[in-house]
Amino acid sequence: MDNQINSLRVSIGEQIRLRRKELMITQPDLADIAGISINTLYKIERGQANPTIEVLGKILDVLGLEITVGVKQLKR
Repeated sequence: MDNQINSLRVSIGEQIRLRRKELMITQPDLADIAGISINTLYKIERGQANPTIEVLGKILDVLGLEITVGVKQLKR
């Protein structure tokens, strides 16, 4: 389970970083616009933070991203 959580954090961070760069927004600018600390954003992009849904929502809103949840297929 820990590997899945870590993989999810890394994946979310990569997507945020890729989209931010695509939009040519600097880390300090994104942090300022989203109303979060630059340190928090650095850690999220590196997959080292466990952000709240509220913090993720602020970042994703600025970047025009969304998170969707699906049902995992069970292995039989």
